[in-house]
Amino acid sequence: MATSAPSVESKSACALPTPSIRVYSTLSRSKEPLEPVTPGKVGIYLCGPTVYKPSHIGHLVGPVIFDVVKRFLTYSGYQVTWVVNITDIDDKLIQEAAKRGIEVGQLASEMTADYMSNLAALGIDTIDHFPRATDNIPEIIAFIQALIDKGFAYAAAGGDVYFDVAKDTEYGKLSGRDVAALQGEGGDMASRKHNVADFALWKGAKPGEPAWESPWGAGRPGWHIECSAMSLRLLGETFDIHGGGLDLMFPHHENEVAQSECCHGRPQAKYWMHNGLMQAADEVGKLGGRNTRATDAVPGAADAASEQAAQEAGKMGKSKGASPFRDLLKSFSPETIRLFVLSSHYRSPIYFSEARIGEAAKSLEKFYSFFQRFERVTGKSFYQVPVRNKRTAAEGEAPTDETLKRVAEHRQRFLETMDDDFNTQAAMAELFELVRVLNRLVDERRLEEPGTKDAASLATLEAGVAVLRELAALVNLFQRPVASPAAAGANDELVAGLMSLVIELRADARATKNFAVADKIRKQLAELKITLADRLGGTDWTIG
Repeated sequence: MATSAPSVESKSACALPTPSIRVYSTLSRSKEPLEPVTPGKVGIYLCGPTVYKPSHIGHLVGPVIFDVVKRFLTYSGYQVTWVVNITDIDDKLIQEAAKRGIEVGQLASEMTADYMSNLAALGIDTIDHFPRATDNIPEIIAFIQALIDKGFAYAAAGGDVYFDVAKDTEYGKLSGRDVAALQGEGGDMASRKHNVADFALWKGAKPGEPAWESPWGAGRPGWHIECSAMSLRLLGETFDIHGGGLDLMFPHHENEVAQSECCHGRPQAKYWMHNGLMQAADEVGKLGGRNTRATDAVPGAADAASEQAAQEAGKMGKSKGASPFRDLLKSFSPETIRLFVLSSHYRSPIYFSEARIGEAAKSLEKFYSFFQRFERVTGKSFYQVPVRNKRTAAEGEAPTDETLKRVAEHRQRFLETMDDDFNTQAAMAELFELVRVLNRLVDERRLEEPGTKDAASLATLEAGVAVLRELAALVNLFQRPVASPAAAGANDELVAGLMSLVIELRADARATKNFAVADKIRKQLAELKITLADRLGGTDWTIG
């Protein structure tokens, strides 16, 4: 008679109240309970790229983080709508298109396609809307007109329209900036403003630039008004979470707040989530387990403006030679890059180096080796184990098996850390601990040895693996088989066949006690970054 997999959850877990998720908001400088505008529904707006050059890893940090945020909120029972905008008209696009001798629209299309392909490579398929600024010109014009009608904006010479910062008594509340200390553009533009800190809502057309007709003459929108108009159209006057890199807090997000709240008389977003910026670094930090690097100082903990300035000073970017993301994918698998990003708290700076990503690749091998082990023991693929996609626990008695008790404890800690401001750094540590628990089960019950696979132990292993699959899905890891992370695509039929031959020759050498040849094979494979792992009944190999 078949043995059903035991449950790892207690019966009382079925009656858990709605999870108490807390979100750190840059606006309040504190963690707040997640209380959506509309109960049960969450609207998220994440500022996307200005598509004038190929995206680099810094552009993918926000999408990786908010992909996890949406997955976790959905798992926790919320209906989530996630919007990521595309800025396809801007000074940078105009300058780059002129430099290349092509139309702005052509450049925007090429770079948008590059961004989309990188999202696809990372498995980010949870975004609901990708509004483009140029598709929302009527909404932008209507928004600007409303601000003029309410006395918060004014038309100037040359077809420009500016937001009047002096009319907003709360300007600076997000970033902590003092309006009196702000400086704006100089030259002719400054002469057309009421205040140096006033910013453009609409820019009068210049010869040869893309332009749209408006009540103030032909021109194009300013950067900040685009996001206010698009978030309004798709998420409403007040939505739940506005995200973006810390470098956007000022002036972009500060100006969004000013425009939207002066226009509508209510908050634009309840929670402002700012992720730390990618910093160039040479050091290697250990990933996984209890030794995961501690969270760095977070923006808003002391002086928000100073923190933004400090992180921007070291930020990787196109102007500092950051290579296109597609080039990084030639050396590292998307899963490796995801683990690298998620192994830091999202509010912390992320210290980038290829050596540090290499450490993430090595850490992943612990999981891949276990997946192979699981298949050897059970005859089943890890990737075919069903995934529970709802947080509400299944009916079942409290586990009596010691392994499943530990599995349940790690699951609970994983969920608690994610409840606490989406702390993926701590959540990753629980995944590493969970694999250690499952490996220990296989070792202690000698499940890889012939004649030791009792039904109860196999059921326990499969129940534990189901939890690992459940939690990994929340951070979008281990959803499908991948090649070795340091050499994606290398494990094709040819390489696999050659490695089988080499391993067989080494086994023959060992059987005839020709250990010099066997050791030479292992050593030379190691020089090629191919690692052999001898086990009962055979030898496994990995690249990296």
